[in-house]
Amino acid sequence: MYAVPDQSGRFAVVTGANSGTGREAARRLADAGARVVMAVRTVAKGERARAEILARHPHARLEVRRIDLADLGSVKEFADGIVAEGTPLDLLVNNAGVMAPPVRMTTADGFELQFGSNYLGPFALTVRLLPTVLAAPAPRVVTMSSGMAHFGRIDFHDLQCERRYGPNRAYAQSKLADLMLTRHLAALAERRGWNLLSTAAHPGYTRTNLQTAGASLGGGRRSRLSVLLGAFDGLLPSQGVEQGTEPLLYAATGPGAVAGGYYGPGGRFGLVGPTVTARPPRRALDAGTNARLWAEAERLTGVALPAHIA
Repeated sequence: MYAVPDQSGRFAVVTGANSGTGREAARRLADAGARVVMAVRTVAKGERARAEILARHPHARLEVRRIDLADLGSVKEFADGIVAEGTPLDLLVNNAGVMAPPVRMTTADGFELQFGSNYLGPFALTVRLLPTVLAAPAPRVVTMSSGMAHFGRIDFHDLQCERRYGPNRAYAQSKLADLMLTRHLAALAERRGWNLLSTAAHPGYTRTNLQTAGASLGGGRRSRLSVLLGAFDGLLPSQGVEQGTEPLLYAATGPGAVAGGYYGPGGRFGLVGPTVTARPPRRALDAGTNARLWAEAERLTGVALPAHIA
């Protein structure tokens, strides 16, 4: 079991912290001494998760705040609240996401749901929080990707899957985009001399509600991926949330994590096991394409680096 180093005095934000890897990350960061904001879409679920964590760790410093990554107005409101507080943000964990709804759905701003929730929302949140992140002495931004990123490609002519929607194709694109965000942010930090570590992780095949939550959207139909996962349940190696969160926690706190590093399970098929350095998809390694996607995200969201740090 990965032991999270002492986090006393550190301030962290974890998105999607009401369940799964987000909740486990919030629990273990708080148990190690961090003050953690549990950023969730449904406050009541967040409060229940907070109460359950406090029952095990009464000393934990946790608070619940609302954010909907599928609504850029909500992202702005949340980020403005963190920035206004004036406390440097040591750690941002972009964990929340949605997986493979069987029909094409859109965010509040009209983006395809997976591209909007998994990439554009975290992008906007990260950029809006960068001033307060860079005010911390040794900050990190950690973004959750997926092994499905290896099957992704960025279609700049159809980023919103308006011409052709496939649940798995859209999910893979969004998770590849998350890795490209991680690597471009790391490149920006190096080029501009920011003391910022941008890293990424994937959980392998961790048993959470991610697969079922996405599949339940869209009128009861199920995506092919959720059908396949159900058919192979018990055949594919899988792991519990405690083990599955460890790559994310290592990316967030590991002393050996490096800029642009990508971490995941090192066991069978990369689905289970202790954390190792993961091999990123070749398409995430093209600096020019990463920069192009970043610029497109700025255009789509209307969120760009503040002038005083750009």
